[in-house]
Amino acid sequence: MALLTSRFADGLAVGSDLSAAAETAVGQALAGLSGPADLVCFFICGEDPDDVVRAGQRAMTLAPGAHVIGCSATGVIGDARGVELSSSVSAWAATLGSARVTPFALETLRAEDKFVVVGLPERSHDDQVAILLADPYSFPTDAFVERSGEVLGDLPLIGGLANGLQGRGSVRLFADGEVYTEGAIGVILSGPIEVSTVVSQGCRPIGPTMVVTRAEENLLLELAGQPALARLEDIVSDLEEDDRELVASGLQIGLAMDEYAERHERGDFLIRGVLGIDPDREAVAVGDVIDIGRTVRFQVRDAETADEDLYELLDAHREEFGRVDGALLFACNGRGSAMFGTADHDALALRDTLGPIGVAGFFAAGEVGPVGGQNHVHGFTASILVFSTRGTGSYDR
Repeated sequence: MALLTSRFADGLAVGSDLSAAAETAVGQALAGLSGPADLVCFFICGEDPDDVVRAGQRAMTLAPGAHVIGCSATGVIGDARGVELSSSVSAWAATLGSARVTPFALETLRAEDKFVVVGLPERSHDDQVAILLADPYSFPTDAFVERSGEVLGDLPLIGGLANGLQGRGSVRLFADGEVYTEGAIGVILSGPIEVSTVVSQGCRPIGPTMVVTRAEENLLLELAGQPALARLEDIVSDLEEDDRELVASGLQIGLAMDEYAERHERGDFLIRGVLGIDPDREAVAVGDVIDIGRTVRFQVRDAETADEDLYELLDAHREEFGRVDGALLFACNGRGSAMFGTADHDALALRDTLGPIGVAGFFAAGEVGPVGGQNHVHGFTASILVFSTRGTGSYDR
């Protein structure tokens, strides 16, 4: 384990004995702090859900004075490394001073013809951010996050969708001594703490920006007054061969977050997938409902673009916020070795740009983070919660 700042530290252990790995990883993180921990987060990758539970229960006993949360995953991040699909545990510990940590556990109840999420704590005026870990098989994360502004106001949500190596039924969530097999858990951080978010969607635009002029649900029928499929075919025909291959392997579309901006370039969009085409209606199906009048632009994603996007965002963050002490990293399980050829890429990017700070996290089945001031669930994204020292003592984000 690298020596890190005294307020934030991480740990990582790999091995088939998950309980021993949990003890090692959490112990490393706690040993890196100069004082007692206020918040500990841990992430466990293991084949047997019962072993994961035992490891999580062990992890929750190791910092009795702290709030402790965690989840199962298909890969973990710590000590500037990523470990995918192998028995491993990563941990992160923080000393937060006079900041407050409020844990929560969410469940979904049926009320007449709809579902209601219960368990959110009361909001305080000085709430800074909420960390959310959710089971994607039992909790309506997309709907909850997309409508979170109605309940949480402008409170940023950051986190990820947990998973397990056996998929449905193997997800485990942990919070302050309790084990959950469904729902969502997390904490709200409040008071004098300086936090910010970085969400790297890793795409670059192709073709022009266009206004949606006809649409039905998630079908784009017309873009800028022409059939959507015809517009897409024109754009693809003008691309270089390399970009055509990227279109074939996974086309995306970006929804402009600021309709009034004079230009819409990389980073100005909320990215959603293109699901397919409907030749009969000359339509393009996308992974969201896009209103008529919305400005969109097609996008592509590859390792080079994702690398550039993450480094540029982190460099800009460092310049704006100055010293950074720690971070939680929620990276898509489609990144790592699948995208970059190494599981270490995102963790090393944080170390390269922000320095040897305490960073841990996991490879998620979906990432939560704000774009354009609104919370969203993403794919192929690195969502990062950053802890800085600038302005500590104020409540400004």
